[in-house]
Amino acid sequence: MQEKIESIVKEACAAQGVALYDLEFKPTDHGKLLLVYVTSLGGVKVSACQKISKKIAHQLEEEDLIEGRYFLEVSSPGLERDLKKKSHFVSAINEQVSLTVHGEGKNDLIEGKLVEVNQNRITLLLEDGEELEVLLSRIKKAKTLFDYKQDLKTGKADLKKEKE
Repeated sequence: MQEKIESIVKEACAAQGVALYDLEFKPTDHGKLLLVYVTSLGGVKVSACQKISKKIAHQLEEEDLIEGRYFLEVSSPGLERDLKKKSHFVSAINEQVSLTVHGEGKNDLIEGKLVEVNQNRITLLLEDGEELEVLLSRIKKAKTLFDYKQDLKTGKADLKKEKE
């Protein structure tokens, strides 16, 4: 069932020129929630999400793949997105990331710029300029970080340039 649903979602994404980032089922009090995250260089338009949602919903109803009541949500993964698959890490190269890593008896939180992704590990550039290699198998949770303060500075600088 999961593979068939993923195939339907990928086909709907391709028709809109976007890629499937992630697909999740979550239980809710009112039924299942199917979360579809799509991505594209330059971002994803709301209209594309709407079209994808309609196409997926139609196909799922037609093929009756999900038992019981369910809800469908289609969106971009957001500015701070979870990194679960190796392909997610590859797409986040040169971005700031936050990792929760299995340590000795506890979890460690590590932040840095993701600079490399290899077969079984990633490399972060830490704030002090040091590089740190982390095995993918030790990563419990990972996500990209968005620097809102830096974006505000950049946005203000862009506004000044526009006024000149």
